[in-house]
Amino acid sequence: MSTQHRACFSSVKATGALMLAASLLLGSAALADDHEAMDSDDTWLPSLITETPQEGFALAVTLSQKGVGTTQPDAEVRKAQRPEYAEDPDSLIAASHVIATHFQTVAAANDYWRE
Repeated sequence: MSTQHRACFSSVKATGALMLAASLLLGSAALADDHEAMDSDDTWLPSLITETPQEGFALAVTLSQKGVGTTQPDAEVRKAQRPEYAEDPDSLIAASHVIATHFQTVAAANDYWRE
């Protein structure tokens, strides 16, 4: 495969991964739909502090889902895009990466749950 073809193929894969980041997570539609119903004055994230790492991970997932709802507020568009990434391993890995990045932020905010 030529360098040009590899670069083009990488670009296509990166675009797919970015599409996923904009459409994130198979089960996120319900939580992202909640975003549409919220008033702009509604505080849904009062703190990044959690009791346990497991709660921190759940918060990281929520942050990812909220990002999807903010990026693409139209639930029907999100649902229509889901088949494009739902079975693509690279897209699912990209979704995991977004969650992991949020989890790093939450873990740092919680001083990695050290006492």
